[in-house]
Amino acid sequence: MRAFVITAPGEAGVQDVPPPVAGPGEVVVDVQRAGVCGTDMEIFSGDMEYLDQGHAEFPMRIGHEWMGTVIAVGDGVDHGWIGRRVTGDTMLGCGVCSRCTSGRQHVCEYRTEIGVRGGRPGALAEQVAVPERALKPLPDAVDDVAGAMVEPGGTALRAVRGAGLREGDRALVLGPGTIGLLVAMFARAAGADVHLLGRSDRSLEFARTLGFAGARTADELPPLAWDAVIDASNAAELPAKALDLVEPGKRVVYIGIAPTPSRIDTRTLAIKDVTAVGVLSASGGLEGAIEAYARGSVDPRPLVAATVGLEDLPPVLAGERPADAGPGPKIQAAIRGEDQA
Repeated sequence: MRAFVITAPGEAGVQDVPPPVAGPGEVVVDVQRAGVCGTDMEIFSGDMEYLDQGHAEFPMRIGHEWMGTVIAVGDGVDHGWIGRRVTGDTMLGCGVCSRCTSGRQHVCEYRTEIGVRGGRPGALAEQVAVPERALKPLPDAVDDVAGAMVEPGGTALRAVRGAGLREGDRALVLGPGTIGLLVAMFARAAGADVHLLGRSDRSLEFARTLGFAGARTADELPPLAWDAVIDASNAAELPAKALDLVEPGKRVVYIGIAPTPSRIDTRTLAIKDVTAVGVLSASGGLEGAIEAYARGSVDPRPLVAATVGLEDLPPVLAGERPADAGPGPKIQAAIRGEDQA
């Protein structure tokens, strides 16, 4: 089968590789669509921390935002999965440690991550093997484009839950990228008054087209009381700004990861009696994202700017936007002969 393989920093392409076989407890999925995210770009550049920590090494087959159709099942797996449209969790814990058995498998010390960690092949390929326990069925109301946005949507939803937002609360989202915009959408669906802070005119203007009139630069930000500040950026200085901006006794959520260490003053955290929440993954948020997409309270599809083929991925991973890309931040790959647009 065809798979996208990164062989070294800045070196990648489509290769013919053996197709996966469903082992015990696993299924094989024909991948229809997969997204490209910042983690994939960091792996391509060689800057991803797992590479330095020994949790990942080249060659790597990336892709952890995906959807497709189950075509085969291994021993012990319900045959009813065959033919079903699915997506799935990226984080695959060992299943037996105390973290896994207490519902924290996404931070299992021994976890693998599809397309990211531990040598688990990713979904920027024609097929991918996935444990049955990680599968999430997709209803007909969630099309292929939205299905490949469930993983980032689940991450964003967990951030909104971590913010503890209630009807009428005022939330500030730092960073109008894919995750930040999804956070804003889920926060709005929860009844919050949502504002965004960004840098580029292009990203802020796009946020306004989605109905977020309060998308501004730092110089334009009004002196409002923020019940929650959610940092979805990759800027090392913004975690501290989030803490400065949030109302005393309220919450900051850290979901973005900067390429260099970011620091906060814990004296401010304590004196303001602020609750700080970190969010790593979509685990625990996937079902909620699917439900929101299915009922239409959140529509992620406008965020997809372009759909490319596997062979077109190297420049995308290097930060180039396709010439015909729309204004959104997300690029997806069509794996099995879909029209590219």
